[in-house]
Amino acid sequence: MTDTDALIRAQGLSVRFAKKQALTDLSLSIPKGRVVGLLGHNGAGKTTLMKALVGLQRHEGSLSVLGLNPSTQRTELLKSLCYIPDVAVLPRWAKVGQLITLMAGLHPGFSPERAKDLLRRTSVGLDDVVGKLSKGMVVQAHLALVAAIDAKVMILDEPTLGLDVLSRKSFYEMLIDEWCDGERTVIISTHQVEEVESLLSDVLMLNEGQVVLNISLDQLDQRFVALSHDAAAADAVAAAHPLLRYRQHGQSAALFDGAPPDAVVALGQRVRPSLVDLFVALTRAPELNRRA
Repeated sequence: MTDTDALIRAQGLSVRFAKKQALTDLSLSIPKGRVVGLLGHNGAGKTTLMKALVGLQRHEGSLSVLGLNPSTQRTELLKSLCYIPDVAVLPRWAKVGQLITLMAGLHPGFSPERAKDLLRRTSVGLDDVVGKLSKGMVVQAHLALVAAIDAKVMILDEPTLGLDVLSRKSFYEMLIDEWCDGERTVIISTHQVEEVESLLSDVLMLNEGQVVLNISLDQLDQRFVALSHDAAAADAVAAAHPLLRYRQHGQSAALFDGAPPDAVVALGQRVRPSLVDLFVALTRAPELNRRA
């Protein structure tokens, strides 16, 4: 990711909790108009980073979101940033229409008309009581309320956790169709890597509080090479020290950071590496990947 038109900049960002170093010397830049997948195992530092971005986590180093310091200018920042944590919390007693009225009085950038338009894409009605909605419907209502804010950055922490596949698909379709416009940026933290890969423009991967990959999907295809090969070539391919050896469609495959030697390339067929394969390769052996 380049620094051009960056909405988010961090330099030397670190967070420590008692004996645990949650984030270590993170430096990154996220431009406008991107859909960024924030990936990492539990405890990798994803939620800590997101809380720092929205001013909920004290930190060392410099951090700028929309040109503002999240810690000292949080009120101003939240006029142009929206955040959905991993649990969609809405008052169970309220009707959805009442929440729209409440939001209109709380946030100057909220559009009641847009919220109603977004809800028409769902099965949620204005007279529905939150406590009687399914979990998937609550998440859809929450997204409609948040997406109706005229914001420049949206941060989502496991937004579809616990939802069935159809509800997850509906959520992401509404997000991409109705909110992403080439100017706004969304950061999605999720473990459902396969489901979001096609939506992403960039990936930011954390492991043990450090960045192991920060790259656009276009650059990813240029940098990483995966080869599908016959079992007879396994020893020769292994000798070239791939990041990962795995099975793909019933055949042996190997993943390389950069182009392997021509002699090795000749032993197999190049295939596109998936984000899941990269995730396994880069987070199980972080000592190999400090140059991301």
